[in-house]
Amino acid sequence: MNRRQLYADLSLLLVTLIWGSTFVMVQDAVLTYPVFPYLAMRFAFATVTMLPAWWWVQRQPGLLPPDGRKVGLTALGAGLLLGIVLSLGYALQTFGLRWTTAAKAGFITGTSVVLVPIFAALIFRHRPSGKTWFGIALAFIGLALLSLNFEDNLQPNKGDVLTLGCAAAFAVQILLVEYLTHRYDALPLTVGQLLMVVMLSVLFVPVVGESWQRPTGPVLFSAAFTGIFASALAFTVQTVAQRFTEAVHAALIFSAEPIFAALFSFLLTGERFTPRVIVGSALILAGMLVVDLGPYLLRHYKEQGWSWLIRE
Repeated sequence: MNRRQLYADLSLLLVTLIWGSTFVMVQDAVLTYPVFPYLAMRFAFATVTMLPAWWWVQRQPGLLPPDGRKVGLTALGAGLLLGIVLSLGYALQTFGLRWTTAAKAGFITGTSVVLVPIFAALIFRHRPSGKTWFGIALAFIGLALLSLNFEDNLQPNKGDVLTLGCAAAFAVQILLVEYLTHRYDALPLTVGQLLMVVMLSVLFVPVVGESWQRPTGPVLFSAAFTGIFASALAFTVQTVAQRFTEAVHAALIFSAEPIFAALFSFLLTGERFTPRVIVGSALILAGMLVVDLGPYLLRHYKEQGWSWLIRE
């Protein structure tokens, strides 16, 4: 592994650490502050951070995509449409954090990885392989152990159900992004998504009966941190760093997000994990790894053995 790849991997690990830390931070904020005003603030910070970058790139011909992908208002419009799905995902996740733990929310959100091939089969007729179905099965067994109340007629936790809806929305968003990034540059797509989350959050404040309140210092810090660092900065670092490392390295690093969420939940809130929660979380993580990395690892192992993982 060369030094540039090492720095890229460490940067992605930092991004993943930031993402994992936000579950506790957001949960603390929305337990005392309305959800949609919080989301509006969070993504306003992210949008304001990203807009100057988009404006600057448009004026630097050397940084424009060489393959003809659109970077102007058309790309921004595509991003706005994507933002509808992203808004749904974040709304469900943020409301869900009111009724579930940060650790469980991290692992359940991670099931978006195993939902992607299911939706790809339904929407694009991409049939998953047997190994992918095995990973999906592992994840859903883990989800059942994590979420179903075995002492109350298997009644699922409301927060877990909302978070699973978030994972489904994120899975659809992943598929749409993969499709649209072949036509539009990632930067305006991202700006459009962030802007749409702000607009829809503002729109839904009166619809759901919430009200605008003056944020406390911790709430404002949470919105600023998650908007600037977990959204704008994390996206930028991810986009740059993934150019200098292996896709399998990035996938392995990103799979640590729910682990960081559980670690922060344990350290900051004192959350304790029962054996059933530990087993369920482990199965979800195993399913994520099988679905995300299984075909990739198998193909490279057949071609090169394991030496490609540590090549100089």
